[in-house]
Amino acid sequence: MEPIRITHFSDTLCVWAYVSQIRVDELEKKFPGGVELDYRYFHVFGNVPKKMEASWKERGGLQGYSEHVRSVTDRFGHVTLHPDAWVGNTPQSSMPSHLLLCAVRVLQGRGELEARSLDRAAWAVRQAFFQHCQDISRQEVLMGIAERIGLPLTGIEKMLATGAAHAALAEDLDLARQHDIQASPTLLFNEGRQRLTGNVGYRIMEANIRELLESAPGQLSWC
Repeated sequence: MEPIRITHFSDTLCVWAYVSQIRVDELEKKFPGGVELDYRYFHVFGNVPKKMEASWKERGGLQGYSEHVRSVTDRFGHVTLHPDAWVGNTPQSSMPSHLLLCAVRVLQGRGELEARSLDRAAWAVRQAFFQHCQDISRQEVLMGIAERIGLPLTGIEKMLATGAAHAALAEDLDLARQHDIQASPTLLFNEGRQRLTGNVGYRIMEANIRELLESAPGQLSWC
């Protein structure tokens, strides 16, 4: 049987994507060969100053948002948050990090990187921001992350210089619009007929995947 393809949409600056990654990883462990993750990126935090002005100006600004994020991470024992997250080295945008990850995905798809290179890169980028308070909108920070985890800088720079990474990110944004993706993270599966959005518990994820794996073809809809 073909593996269940899950299209995973997220923004690297989204705290819910940060805390829920462990659940997605567990799915892959629980169903080896049964699920296939397709990581895509869209911008919830494409313009951080504008978003904070629009959504948090009356709620304490960056400091208020930082406290909100901490209230989220404090509920989970498997992630940590830097004391100055969001108020120190505040990124201008998540888009540069998405470009980097798209460059990695293109190289991996071409067979120039080992499997799961994108997984490692995405987690390293999130850790750099949430745990180490690094500004992941800065090119030198992103390339430093790539170098630290052993990714080929020359290949990544080529993907950025030739526009290949930009084309891949444009495809992600088009796909997000096509499926009306509004929140990070969103998991889309069953050819777009099912989606799980936001802080979804692992058991719910597992139940949905198990239903798809165990149901006979053509039996999912009673229409």
